[in-house]
Amino acid sequence: MPGTPASSRLLAGLLATAGVAHFAVPRLFDTIVPESLPGTARTWTHLSGVAELAVAAGIAAPRTRRASALVAAGLFAAVFPANVKMARDYRDRPAPLKAVAYARLPLQAPLILWALRVSRSARG
Repeated sequence: MPGTPASSRLLAGLLATAGVAHFAVPRLFDTIVPESLPGTARTWTHLSGVAELAVAAGIAAPRTRRASALVAAGLFAAVFPANVKMARDYRDRPAPLKAVAYARLPLQAPLILWALRVSRSARG
């Protein structure tokens, strides 16, 4: 399935859903923005939400799918520090929350590979 038109639609849908979530429940994302970034956490939450929405739109359009999927791979790599922060912050949380936070770490690799497969399969 990775690399198929259905896979491209699913990837675009995942990114669009995540992008909307950054605006619907921003506090959740604000808490995982690394403190080392300049500006406010909310600014980074909104910027990353806009980026996910833009990349989703690019993947949905066949003419921009190849480049947008490459950008998605980069975006998945770029948010990894937020996942590390979440895992670190959730060390003392209840087991189910800690499990979700820790599961996000290895999940980035298949997301990156998925985006790269979509990019390779897109016509350019």
